[in-house]
Amino acid sequence: MLDTYPKDLGNIDRDKLAECIASCFDCAQTCTACADACLSEDSVADLTKCIRTNMDCADLCATTGNVLSRLTGYDPDLTRMVLKVCQQACNACATECEQHANIHDHCKVCAEACRRCESACAELAASLG
Repeated sequence: MLDTYPKDLGNIDRDKLAECIASCFDCAQTCTACADACLSEDSVADLTKCIRTNMDCADLCATTGNVLSRLTGYDPDLTRMVLKVCQQACNACATECEQHANIHDHCKVCAEACRRCESACAELAASLG
């Protein structure tokens, strides 16, 4: 879709933007699935914080992906702030999931997706100057 955008994107690195959008939506889906898998575990009471963190991260990643997909009237300051919040959510979710990753494979997969998204957001933010 980025290649079909009719205007010049200015200083935005299209590859980093595309990677970040994809990482955000992948992370949102993975966090949603991890929260659901946590709800199916026998130890669900021990996973309350993980579930909440998954849900928060999923919402913030989806929002970030949506904001990054809208390029008309682009505001670099708002974009940097959205990316920063997404990075923080991904870091918190990855940290929480890593605590359960040796027991629950879905938490391991989720932590990895969160770290990828965190990195993609940081790279895009850095490229914005």
